[in-house]
Amino acid sequence: MKISAAETPTSDLKQWIAFCFEGKPIDLPDSDLNKAVQEAFDAKFFSGKIGEIIPLIHGEKLAVLVGLGPEEKPVNSRKLAELTKSALQTKPINPQKSAALQPALDSPEAVRAMVDGAKLGLYKWKKYITPTNDAPRNDDFDITILTQYGETVETVSVIADGVNLARDLANENADAADSELLEQTIREIAESDARCNIKVLNQTELKEEGLNLLLSVNQGSEKEPKLVIVSYQGGQENDPYLALIGKGITFDSGGLNLKPTGSMEAMRMDMSGAAAVIGCLRNAIQLNLAENIYFVCAIAENAISSKSYKPGDVIKSYCGKTVEIGNTDAEGRLVLADANSYMAKNYKPEAVINIATLTGAVVIALGYEYTGLLSSDPRLADALLQAAQITDDRAWQLPVFPELKDHIKSKVADIKNIGEPRCAGTLAGGEFLRQFAQCESEDLKWAHLDIAGTSKPGKDIAYFDNGATGAGVRLLTQYLIDRSPQS
Repeated sequence: MKISAAETPTSDLKQWIAFCFEGKPIDLPDSDLNKAVQEAFDAKFFSGKIGEIIPLIHGEKLAVLVGLGPEEKPVNSRKLAELTKSALQTKPINPQKSAALQPALDSPEAVRAMVDGAKLGLYKWKKYITPTNDAPRNDDFDITILTQYGETVETVSVIADGVNLARDLANENADAADSELLEQTIREIAESDARCNIKVLNQTELKEEGLNLLLSVNQGSEKEPKLVIVSYQGGQENDPYLALIGKGITFDSGGLNLKPTGSMEAMRMDMSGAAAVIGCLRNAIQLNLAENIYFVCAIAENAISSKSYKPGDVIKSYCGKTVEIGNTDAEGRLVLADANSYMAKNYKPEAVINIATLTGAVVIALGYEYTGLLSSDPRLADALLQAAQITDDRAWQLPVFPELKDHIKSKVADIKNIGEPRCAGTLAGGEFLRQFAQCESEDLKWAHLDIAGTSKPGKDIAYFDNGATGAGVRLLTQYLIDRSPQS
């Protein structure tokens, strides 16, 4: 799908999608369709009420009118994206012909929502569906948005492509999207850019370095675990680095604490945190961000065999802290813990942001609509929340407090990988990550995005069909844009 911006349309356009406030016909550049729009309002076939959509045909030309409701009560970005998706799916709109989108009110927020509605809303995971000749592809669209904000259209379109890359990786079969494919994808993105340097720790290097938590999670698998680190130097050589660290569990059976039927089927998406980091890497390169960033993926498979790590085991982590395994299904925090402390010790970033499908508890707390945010630094948290607000990649801040240390105390080790039963599970998971991120210094800024609900919701949400959503890519990319001196 190609999306561009123009302040005036070309004369060959035959398909229009016009967004109208209630009771206010919009002027289209085409005189014949413009007359049809006015007649539809006059005849009360269309009034512009929110969600109202009708097609108007004049010869070979088509206009789809989309109601936004009263002008004094404008729809929010999420609703506008939903309406854009619905309008583009309205028959007789033809995806194989160019279409123009005309906003009722031209603004960066409106065009951002339209791009998201088109690129994210029309995304389909169809790799394993046998194609039919009579089924047009949604991504055959060429779309022109009539706006003065062409730069916004271009930027948001790039970001959306990064989101859809993350969705492709998360939706893929677990045996296909293994550590080898993730490494290959990262290399394809990074090796073509001179600002990137790649380091990969495979099983041998992980053993030599002592990343025993990551290795333990992978013990039951025949797949090779990896820690993949991309150093992206978009800023000055002496500028500090930010580290984005994603959980890459390519499939999560739960380990010996086996997940039940109904909880395991979507666990190929348990690497959505790593997929989000990969999407952000692509976006940083495409947008030429003037930032120094480490993009880190901690990759393993939590499979079952006679070699699987066991509940009750005590494992020595990379930083030397010993961990009691209270539950083998709390594995994501283990691979991230070693990644956090490895980066803190050897790379010394100024801040670490973890992103992971970490806890079912965050779904209980926030549903599928909001990512859970925890942070040790108020300014970092505020910046992430602002990015979430701008992008509709929603997040809600949860508390971090000293007593959380007591939730993950162990009687047989330095720390336990689960908290109190049915008690603040998301906070306990975050506290576990924080301690390893700040193993070298509590001055290191840390934040965590728990995308367990938002990355793989159990139903269709807003303009996303069921399946992976690429949660976190828009939020984090916008955060990086806001940090960048070019922004």
